[in-house]
Amino acid sequence: MADNNTQQTRRKTTQPIDTTIGHVPPQALEIERMVLGALMIDHDAFSVISEILHPQTFYERKNQLVYQAIQTLNLNEHPVDHNTVLEELKKEGTVEESGGLPYLLELTDRVMSSAHIEYHARILAQKYMARQLISYASMIETNAFDESVDVDVLMQKAEGSLFELSQRNMRQDYVQINSVVEQAVAAIQQAASNKGGLTGVPTGYTKLDQITSGLQKSDLVIIAGRPAMGKTSFALSMAKNIAVDYRRPVAFFSLEMNNLQLVNRILSNVCEVPGSKIMNGQLDDAEWKRFDKNLRKLENVPLYIDDTAGLSIFELRTKARRLVREKKVEVIMIDYLQLMNANGAKFGNRQEEVSTISRSLKQLAKELDIPILALSQLNRTVDNREGPDGKRPQLSDLRESGAIEQDADIVLFVHRPEYYHIYTDPKGNDLHGMAQIIIAKHRKGAIDDVLLHFKGEFTRFANPEDAAPYSSGGEIVGSRMNSGPQPDDSMGPQSNFDPFAGGDSGELPY
Repeated sequence: MADNNTQQTRRKTTQPIDTTIGHVPPQALEIERMVLGALMIDHDAFSVISEILHPQTFYERKNQLVYQAIQTLNLNEHPVDHNTVLEELKKEGTVEESGGLPYLLELTDRVMSSAHIEYHARILAQKYMARQLISYASMIETNAFDESVDVDVLMQKAEGSLFELSQRNMRQDYVQINSVVEQAVAAIQQAASNKGGLTGVPTGYTKLDQITSGLQKSDLVIIAGRPAMGKTSFALSMAKNIAVDYRRPVAFFSLEMNNLQLVNRILSNVCEVPGSKIMNGQLDDAEWKRFDKNLRKLENVPLYIDDTAGLSIFELRTKARRLVREKKVEVIMIDYLQLMNANGAKFGNRQEEVSTISRSLKQLAKELDIPILALSQLNRTVDNREGPDGKRPQLSDLRESGAIEQDADIVLFVHRPEYYHIYTDPKGNDLHGMAQIIIAKHRKGAIDDVLLHFKGEFTRFANPEDAAPYSSGGEIVGSRMNSGPQPDDSMGPQSNFDPFAGGDSGELPY
């Protein structure tokens, strides 16, 4: 009995102590040994915990080696017991370091069944995550005291480390189909009661909504195009439709333009005043009247904009979660994907980084259960191809990463044939002043082209039936711009009207 107490005391006193905090790091050695013993007496147990545990999850080095041997045997579909594990350890040359046969026999003697192995495995995973957090915090603290370390670089490194940790630990358990069927039936019933059968967020573009049934929850939508095609204008027009016309909260992250430039574009779109005049303020009387008349439509609009330069995927996740929680945001837009970064993580090349960002956006859409729209550039291949069909974008033109195509649920190309002096399409449609929204990929439905009217001076895309000319009085005839309450016309061109007095500023709540 005294010998057993001595052994237990020795085990406690020989546990490594983290000198940075003066404590034994979080661990559960007895549970580690119970899990390893269970894995060697029940071959089916590994399938239960294979996604929860990894060799580095174990705190004790010899337990890491034993688990790695068990993992290798299972992956090769070999039997697992103390003899086969011993042979695998011999192959790896780690028999002595792992304790050899006496330790393996000790492990199997500790357990009678694997009944609670999943519960035990999750305890070990939690301990491992806690140790990682302590390690990251220690690294940050040490480097923060070093005045030679750039604080911005340190923040990005810490941010990337935490992001990697969160990605590794995002696990979704399976569910029985009954609950999912109930959700599906409820969604169908709701769609049946909606005008036009929309099940998602309406974009305001009639044909696009007919094909997609609106922007669907958890979808990653890529909007791509060559420079000068108007992809940012298209995204902003869609954001305006969703937030202004339908009053559905939208967040727009711009990595290319600042907040003022974005708002100027929105003002031009909503008020139908050329962007150049929005910048220089040289509006004529009719334009001032139209400007003041339509400006009230932006009052308390649930549109939140963020112009953080060099936005990382970790920052986006943090902000997006807060927006959904506090502002009930239903759609997130990002302009544009290639300007984002995954700081702190190591990549062999830019293509790998873009692949990680794309995959992370899809995971974020699933986590928040909202559609995420990300703008993307196309490579120069489009410009080098000849002929009318050659200028039409293809999925292979997506810049820097094939992962974008794989991760996306929908890929929309913004294409203006008129830019390439192409004025009719194969169906005989007149393409003057028109843009094609090419649905090149649609995981849940059909692919097709949607023709929209493009007014470059207003940075505005509109349904062809909505693109009516002005009347002599400056009103927009037949346009959706007439919908909703209108301000008093008497305010005049030099009005002191403050559209946001007492309302939401429209900026992100950070």
